[in-house]
Amino acid sequence: MKMVVCGYCAASWRRCVVMSLRLLFLLPAGLPVRSQGESQSDNKQMDNITIRQGETLFLSCSQGDFVTHTAWLNRSSILYAGEDKWSVDPRVSLVTLNQDEFTIKIEDVDLTDEGQYICAVQTSSRPRTTSVHIIVQVPPKILNLSKDLVVNEGSNVMLMCLANGKPEPAIGWRMLSPSDDSLSSDSEILEIPFISRYRAGVYECTAANEIAVDTQTVELTVNYPPSVSDGRDVGVTLGQRGVLECEADAVPEADFEWYRDDRRIFNGFDGIEIEDAGGFSKLTFFNVSEADYGNYTCVAINKLGSANTSIILYLQDGNSGTSTVFTPTCLLLIILLQLLLKF
Repeated sequence: MKMVVCGYCAASWRRCVVMSLRLLFLLPAGLPVRSQGESQSDNKQMDNITIRQGETLFLSCSQGDFVTHTAWLNRSSILYAGEDKWSVDPRVSLVTLNQDEFTIKIEDVDLTDEGQYICAVQTSSRPRTTSVHIIVQVPPKILNLSKDLVVNEGSNVMLMCLANGKPEPAIGWRMLSPSDDSLSSDSEILEIPFISRYRAGVYECTAANEIAVDTQTVELTVNYPPSVSDGRDVGVTLGQRGVLECEADAVPEADFEWYRDDRRIFNGFDGIEIEDAGGFSKLTFFNVSEADYGNYTCVAINKLGSANTSIILYLQDGNSGTSTVFTPTCLLLIILLQLLLKF
């Protein structure tokens, strides 16, 4: 049957190649094929070839003596029949065609190139085929990643990372900055129940297979109400410069308010300057008077709550280095005593 088909090739080689190779595809590898002379065809299966996506593939088979026609096929499509290119793919080209070798090249290999390839050779006596299966490996690529998140303390958080690749990549999560090895996951989902402020930071998703590794990061911001450090009382002598400091920890950053008793103090009030910078606030007296001594309250506020602390500005004896705290009543008595001593 084979010899009859190939005898028809003298009239139309291209048409014959298609018909002959279709017949070859219907015959399992290793199955004896008999020609008119009862000679057996050679069907050879090569080892699988593994190649990475984007690389260049070379497919080669030996010719031997008395070769009349040759062809390379990908599944049921003819790539090359002798020197004639049948494939419309610009990535496919002929490298070598002589009595010893028939080699084609496929550039920028992709997943669509995966599958079985057959080199068909027709000699003067019988056909011979060599088949090889191409496996295309694809480096991992993260396709779907949770966006940067802003959540309130106590919320339940779920971070998602989806990736593809071949072989299928392994996906994992870890807390990158600040580093915390205790907070990690070996799956596509990282769940953080009742998140605290200490879990805020940068999280990294890793997708890895034997080809390469792909990483991307997510920034997680945790909002929480202010907490204020205990105020430190300040002693200042009359006429000197005095500074009261207030520090608050909060996300988002806190706004500060200063009070003397129940009265709010504004910047520039009675020569007092208020300066806020990040989580700090300073209340500055450029020339402390007796009326400035007393109790002050710093209040830190954001959208989740507020906190406060009290700070006392007291009179410090510049000679002895001792300090005394004066209430408004005590200050009044001291002033009256000073007036009586003058008389």
